[in-house]
Amino acid sequence: MSLYSPKEIAAIAIQAGVTKSRASTSYLIILGFMAGAFIAIGFLLDLHVINQLPADWGSFGTFLGASVFPVGLILTILAGGELLTGNMMTLPIAWFARQISGVSVLRNWFWVTIANFLGSIAVAWFFGHMLGMTEGDYLKKTMAMVNAKIHADFLHAFISGIGCNWLVCLAVWLAFASKDVPGKIFGIWFPVMAFVAIGFQHVVANMFIIPAAIFAGQATWADYVPNFFAVFLGNAVGGAVFVGLVYYLAYRPVTEQATAAR
Repeated sequence: MSLYSPKEIAAIAIQAGVTKSRASTSYLIILGFMAGAFIAIGFLLDLHVINQLPADWGSFGTFLGASVFPVGLILTILAGGELLTGNMMTLPIAWFARQISGVSVLRNWFWVTIANFLGSIAVAWFFGHMLGMTEGDYLKKTMAMVNAKIHADFLHAFISGIGCNWLVCLAVWLAFASKDVPGKIFGIWFPVMAFVAIGFQHVVANMFIIPAAIFAGQATWADYVPNFFAVFLGNAVGGAVFVGLVYYLAYRPVTEQATAAR
C-alpha cells in the first residue's frame, strides 16, 4: 500500500520528534530560517492572488488565496525545513511517549521560533518592503489582514490559534501517511487550505504579515507582541493536545511495542 496506517503514522511522528530533539542548533537555525521564509512566500502568494479580485467574488476570492497558501508547508516538508507549528506536534508526541525530555522540546521550540522569525521578516523586508510587494497597491489588503489579527483580543486569538494548528498538524500527519510525493502534497493541501479559508491565526504566518505592516509604518511592535503570545500558545495547544496527545492516547505505539517486547 502507498499509505501508512494511523498507528504507523503515530510511530513515525514520534521518531520524527526524537530526531528533531537531537538536531544541532546550527541545523535548527538554517532549516528554521528556510521554513519561515517558505511560509512567508506562501502568504505573499496568497496576498498577490486575492489583491485585485472583484469584491463581489466574496468567499470565492478567499478560497483562491487559501488554495495557494499551502505552497509554504509543501516546500517545508518536501524541500526541508524546521517549522515551529509542526514541531508543536512532533516534539510533544515524542515526549508523551517518554522518548525525549521536556527540556529538549523547549530547546527545539526556542531555536526554531527565532529562526522562523528571521526567515519570515527577511521576506517581509526584502520582498514586502524593499520590492513593495506588501505595500503600494497591496497595502490596503495587507492592512485588512493585519488589522483583523492585531485587533483580536487575547482569548479570540488564542482560540483561533488552536484551530489553526489543529489543521496544520493534521496536514503534517497526513504528509507522514503517504509514501509518495503526490500523496504528501494532497495531504498537506486540504487542511492548510481550510485553516486559511476559515481565517485562523498561524504564529509563523503572522511573523511575516504583521512585520510587513510595521515596515510600512502602519503598525507597531507593541501591536504585534500580544498577538504573538496569544497565537503561539493557541498553536501549541492545537498541535500538542489536539493532535499529539489525542493520537498518542489512541494508539500508544511506543508503549505497546515496548510491552510486547518484554
